[in-house]
Amino acid sequence: MLLQQTAFDGLGTAWAANIENLKLQPSSGASAVAVAVPLHSIASPIYLTAQTLIQHVAYSLSDKLFTYSPETFDLDLAVRNWASIHAPNSNGYTTEVCAMETRLGAASIALGYIFSRDFDLKKRHIPQSVIASSSSLKYFYPALKELSHLRAIASPFVAHIAAADYIGGSLNRLVTDYVSAQTLADDLGFALVSSSSAYEAQHMSLFSTLLASILPTFHIYDGVSIARETVKINDMLDQVALYGAYKTITHELSGASGKASDVESRACRLLRAFNGELGTAYDFFEYSGHESPEMVLVVIGSVESSIASQVSHSIGLNGTKIGFLNVRLYRPFIESAFFKALPRSVRVIGVLGQVENKVDVADSSIFSALYLDILAAVTFSNNMKRPPHVVDIKYAKGHLWSTKSMINIFLNLLTGQSKTIKSADAQERIERYLNDLNSIPQPQQYIFWDNDDSVSAKIPSIIGQLLSADPTSNVTISTSYDNYKQGGIVRTDIRTSKDTIDFPHPIEKADVIFIGNEKFLNELNFIGQLKPGGICLLKLPGYKEADLEKRLPAAFRQAAMDNKYRIIAVDPLGNPASAENTDSETLISVLAFLTTARQDLLNLGPEQAFKSDSKQVLNNSINQELEKIIHEVPVSESWAAATLEGEVSDLPSMSNANSFVKFDKSETEPISVLRDWETAAKSLLFKEAFGTKTDLRPDLPAKTWTVHVKENRRLTPLTYDRNIFHIEFDLGDSGLKYDIGEALGIHAENDEDEVKDFMKFYGLNPEEVVEVPSREDSSAWEARTVYQSLIQNIDIFGRPPKKFYEALAEFAEDDKERKELLTLGGPEGAVEFKRRAEVETVTFADVLLEFPSAHPSFHDIARIVSPMKRREYSIASSQRVTPTSVALMIVVVNWTDPRGRSRFGQATRYLNKLKVGSPVTVSVKPSVMKLPLKSTQPIIMAGLGTGLAPFRAFVQYRAWQKAQGIEIGSVLLYMGSRHQREEYCYGEEWEAYQDAGVITLLGRAFSRDQPQKIYIQDRMRQTMNDIIQAYINEEGAFYLCGPTWPVPDVTNVLQEAISRHAATVGKKIDSRREIERLKEEGRYVLEVY
Repeated sequence: MLLQQTAFDGLGTAWAANIENLKLQPSSGASAVAVAVPLHSIASPIYLTAQTLIQHVAYSLSDKLFTYSPETFDLDLAVRNWASIHAPNSNGYTTEVCAMETRLGAASIALGYIFSRDFDLKKRHIPQSVIASSSSLKYFYPALKELSHLRAIASPFVAHIAAADYIGGSLNRLVTDYVSAQTLADDLGFALVSSSSAYEAQHMSLFSTLLASILPTFHIYDGVSIARETVKINDMLDQVALYGAYKTITHELSGASGKASDVESRACRLLRAFNGELGTAYDFFEYSGHESPEMVLVVIGSVESSIASQVSHSIGLNGTKIGFLNVRLYRPFIESAFFKALPRSVRVIGVLGQVENKVDVADSSIFSALYLDILAAVTFSNNMKRPPHVVDIKYAKGHLWSTKSMINIFLNLLTGQSKTIKSADAQERIERYLNDLNSIPQPQQYIFWDNDDSVSAKIPSIIGQLLSADPTSNVTISTSYDNYKQGGIVRTDIRTSKDTIDFPHPIEKADVIFIGNEKFLNELNFIGQLKPGGICLLKLPGYKEADLEKRLPAAFRQAAMDNKYRIIAVDPLGNPASAENTDSETLISVLAFLTTARQDLLNLGPEQAFKSDSKQVLNNSINQELEKIIHEVPVSESWAAATLEGEVSDLPSMSNANSFVKFDKSETEPISVLRDWETAAKSLLFKEAFGTKTDLRPDLPAKTWTVHVKENRRLTPLTYDRNIFHIEFDLGDSGLKYDIGEALGIHAENDEDEVKDFMKFYGLNPEEVVEVPSREDSSAWEARTVYQSLIQNIDIFGRPPKKFYEALAEFAEDDKERKELLTLGGPEGAVEFKRRAEVETVTFADVLLEFPSAHPSFHDIARIVSPMKRREYSIASSQRVTPTSVALMIVVVNWTDPRGRSRFGQATRYLNKLKVGSPVTVSVKPSVMKLPLKSTQPIIMAGLGTGLAPFRAFVQYRAWQKAQGIEIGSVLLYMGSRHQREEYCYGEEWEAYQDAGVITLLGRAFSRDQPQKIYIQDRMRQTMNDIIQAYINEEGAFYLCGPTWPVPDVTNVLQEAISRHAATVGKKIDSRREIERLKEEGRYVLEVY
């Protein structure tokens, strides 16, 4: 079925303009904040993000601005731009913006600046500001602790904190993190102000800056949602008005008579002055809902408060006595303000409090900080005759909020339940409330899904530009990226309304949804994202009505029929111009959206979205071509009975927003060329002319030394299946120095026989010279023979990644081989690729042998095959004891593949075959395995297998200290292996050290030497009293080295020790948090693999 041609009549060719350089934020492929806005142009009305508004306040009012922005977060992009062009702040000079790295000791430079001898005391009254993410806060603690003690003599200090962090693992996405700021503000005694929407972000930034003159202040705001959403601000302050308000309020506070000394009174007076100057009605706690509620939900946070407001309003329409209370000032917690806002009729208070993770949510002994404040206020107050019941509703940082989950919370509180209600009656009530909520006038809502590098990914910006052209409309745009699906997915939400839009959460039910890649239908469940009767625009290149049932999943077809969706197919291949100019494809998709969803915007003309002076890219026949490009898909009644085949249940309804920007897929490969021996000879003879330098392994970025094998002996019996060997190197006059706990990098070589076999099979001349740019400096060239490159540089016997198959396909002359290589390099070949990698353990050389028609030249092999990497091994010796040698303890990695071929780990085989006197290239790598600073501090070591290596160095060093007359602490060594007879490595040494009084306790766990398996954690638990004494009473340090699997069990033993000790001294302590504290102090150290 074709769309009505009349929908396109009168468009003309003006719509065929170039569509580059769009004006409205966010531009496709960039962060929503990554648009430079001139400082002087920020005035109402304007479309901006909250992040830019906050930077506007921080830059205008600060003397110096310290920023800690993780890569791609762009928290400080605007202020760095303003500083680079020397834009003056409100004080008449350029704010110095110091972009800093987030690491231990962060914020120390800010503290040092405030209290430096050179600090201009005339600026003492001017605020010093920080812009950072909540993920940085743990690194600020030491410096801010000092500031908390010196605040009486310090400049006003305010930190604008984006509540944003990234959590990997199963979540693998960006999360909103309030709990880090709440915890730190509690510990330091700082004020904490929360912005609940983008519209108040500037005002709360100003209020926080003013509050900083009373108390160092954190201004926290949602760094994932509201900070990134582009909104229309109608009542913002320009720089002049901002500074005027700041000066007026500051003057009023300083001149107030009867000045109270306590912080709470000064904060209240500040709020009154603030509201009086700006004509606002902000309060520290703000209630909305029924005038006599029986239940109130207390909330802090933007998305949380927005959804809670909508849901409480919807449920309250039928007279239900509920309400919600938004917390604006968390610290100091002013009880009088809380009770002033809280209705006296309330019987139940639900407190929505964030905690670290799901484990804390499930742990009944852990409470949210906000709950403890509310509980204390209610319990010890005389303001209420009958104290209400307070319920802690905990949620983790990774929780995704929706109207349905919020409705469930309200229902739980109304019915007195503490868990999710699953009864049919409750579910019916939830659906009824959802319908009531949807019946309330909503903005027009559009969702756009596309690959982040698609030519149509810019469509949302164009639509947003057109929508914002109407001065009476409000538009919001929010963009998020999932860089792990389909090579990178971008989702853009657009809302538009005549009223102010305060919906900072993702759209749940859209009027229109655009899907730029049909493959998404198999990755995500779009069924719940579209309103009944909504429009789905689906890009279907090569559209044929007969192919629809093959291309559209059954669940999607059934939902289209059941919900009466309109499906519009956009076929860019229907327009010949699309193949020549990608702008035409974008224009086609824009027109498809406008003609089906917003025909009113067609009258605005393209100049609202496109540059008026741009060249024409489509011809006059576009109107005639449209009927071949845009099709209304006939929704067949047979779709209602489509066989689902279980395909919808496992699909997520949302992608993971794991980045603020799209992943940079550009790869710059160094150009490599083959040169003959004459060229190489000239570069060696005429070094000055050619800029030639002679280096030891110039291809290696690390500093290297040449050492020689001094000893190479097997530690396990020849008849044992595991070959663990001790190898020691003579340092000679190399000058190599190493410290306790460091690792030795081995720059191994490929097996000589295998290299020769490969060169023979591939037809390579081993003496031919290859010259390639250095990987560290593209202007420097390295001359090597083909043989040298395969021995030392090219990981030809390594495991190939997916991109190798894709790159190799370009060289395949046989169509069947090319298709197979492309499949292996794409998502459809994931299962076979995994089998090849993990079962067959194929190498680059195997693949080149398997696909003979793909025969790249050697310089292409050097480009597409990964370089060899050094392998690091923990050093098993102390240079204090063996000053002229360094030792390693290594297990040979070997296995047999399904074809019966013997396979080996490249580096361990290389080392095992070395003869005494053989030269080896090595480097040194620092490690986390460091001895305590005090020799009297006990050390508790747990090593499995070759994980004992660093502990041999530890024990040697403690033995050397004891021999020097230095007092040493207890040494507890736990070791784990399978059999004592075969794997008691260095056993005689350990026992000799124990007899000499160096090792205090030797806990040996040989798991298979008895019927019941005994592991290292069992030996630790058997000696719990020794661990308590050494680890807790004597403040020792714990180290674990080896595989990852025992980490939870070993950690549990330490937590048991902490809890048992706490119980004996009458303390209550969270053992998990104590472990985290010990980790920060360097007293809980893991080196696992």
